[in-house]
Amino acid sequence: MNTQLLIPTPEPRIARFETLAYGMFIHWGLYSQMGRGEWVQNFEQISVSEYAKLQDTFTARDFDARAIAKLAREAGMKYITLTTRHHEGFSLYDTRGLNDFDAPHSPAGRDLVAEFVEGCRAEGIIPFFYHTTLDWRWDSANCSAEKFDEYLDYLNASVETLCANYGEIGGLWFDGNWSRPGADWKEDRMYATIRRHQPEAMIINNTGLDARGALGNPELDSTTFEQGLPTQPDRRGWPKYVSVEMCQTMNTHWGVGANDFDYLSPGKVIQNLSACRKAGANYLLNVGPTATGAIPEYETATLRRAGDWVKINGDSIYETKPTDIRCQGRDFVLRNGDKLYYFAHDLGRIGDAHVTFEGGSAGPRALSNFSSPIKSAKWMDSGEDLSWAQNTETKIAALNCTGYPYGSNLVVRVAEIELG
Repeated sequence: MNTQLLIPTPEPRIARFETLAYGMFIHWGLYSQMGRGEWVQNFEQISVSEYAKLQDTFTARDFDARAIAKLAREAGMKYITLTTRHHEGFSLYDTRGLNDFDAPHSPAGRDLVAEFVEGCRAEGIIPFFYHTTLDWRWDSANCSAEKFDEYLDYLNASVETLCANYGEIGGLWFDGNWSRPGADWKEDRMYATIRRHQPEAMIINNTGLDARGALGNPELDSTTFEQGLPTQPDRRGWPKYVSVEMCQTMNTHWGVGANDFDYLSPGKVIQNLSACRKAGANYLLNVGPTATGAIPEYETATLRRAGDWVKINGDSIYETKPTDIRCQGRDFVLRNGDKLYYFAHDLGRIGDAHVTFEGGSAGPRALSNFSSPIKSAKWMDSGEDLSWAQNTETKIAALNCTGYPYGSNLVVRVAEIELG
């Protein structure tokens, strides 16, 4: 047997993670008070001592973890990844003596990670922890080797604090190893610390914009595609099955950008979620709370509207897997057991030409490498039965994709196909 052609079986935690499909990313910290993005300290060269003064005005007055978790649930999201500490070095959790640059030592006076975990559990959402590995307070990207080793001890102790004090979590999401390429980050030690306290946690370490989809340490459970649509990996011969996750901003900043008007539309969110699932990837969509911890109104509205689509089409999203059925254009097919889900793009609208402007087509759409006999087919949004033609010998089928009735446009329309 040629083991190079085998695809490894995913470990249970990775298989579970893939079924979550859609999650919320939250970037929130001291930088949120400035409203100029999460890298403001670095880009504007604000000194560590000057920047630290922001701790004195951090109130978290409007941070309601349960309400945020409820929003995620209603939007169809299954997990939330929160920046427990970003590159600025400020922790939303109680560092328990590692330092006092944390939320409990601010006017907020609260362990916000504890609130986050409690709020997630109350709404049936799985909490994940983002934690930076780059720290500007330590100048970790440029400090001496001796200071860097000291920093890694501090980082490991910080991660252990998170793993040991908040109960079972979904995973940890690291970011920053790209800041010191070639360095020994002592990943094995840190991942062993995680496994000791959280044996079923996903471990993810962002490979950054320049290395999307790259594999890393054998303990890592997912590749990352930051701000870029993922591709389905060829896992044949891999030593371990690794999942895929795309993370994306709602606008062009991770932290709140007060003058950023370039937002995703609900339709674009639907397209991106669909594209991620086509690749078998999870979609982690970011929100940037305000200085006081509230989710901006437009981001809330976008999540809710895209969530209406997920409510209709959820069965096609969570438990499904990619197939090798070939479709025309951007269309694709996912599978769960004896059901297939056909994702139709660029459908036309039905109605008088004076009001239904051009922009799509309707009618038969070809599928090839399709060998299983079709028992039934229907649109998930309306329940309308669809006709089809099929030749199982040539493995070719055609699904008659009717257009949108006037008053409807789902951006991506999904048909449920039951196999006979």
